[in-house]
Amino acid sequence: MEPKRNHPLFGGAFSITLPPGALDVSDFRPVPDNQEVFCHRGTEQSLIVELLELQAHVQGEAAARYHFEALGGVQGSGGEQVDAVQPLSSHTLSLRGCRDAWVLCGRQRMAKENEANEKDVILHLALFRLPQYGTDLLLTFNEPM
Repeated sequence: MEPKRNHPLFGGAFSITLPPGALDVSDFRPVPDNQEVFCHRGTEQSLIVELLELQAHVQGEAAARYHFEALGGVQGSGGEQVDAVQPLSSHTLSLRGCRDAWVLCGRQRMAKENEANEKDVILHLALFRLPQYGTDLLLTFNEPM
């Protein structure tokens, strides 16, 4: 079995530990500069690390919901459902300068890129707010049902 491995993100600005079987999507299709995308061919699960413009007009739980709904809009989803939203406590945060962080679990209907068939997907979303950089750092784990 392949061991876990450290993988640099955004030119080495920080890194992530990837599980065995994780593939870097940029090795086989274009990925926007503000995203790092990984998938697992066998399970169709994916992980997206995304640097987004800080959405200062939404605060707290509403910020996590905003990004969840934006994902649905980008993907053309039809029935988003939020199951739970919780703050990450400050002692859990190790990201310097992170003002607050939220975890959201929900469901959406999504289609893969270049596919017409939508599937029900469970989304686990983590939002880290970095106002001093004008950035919302979004981690999204997609788990097809």
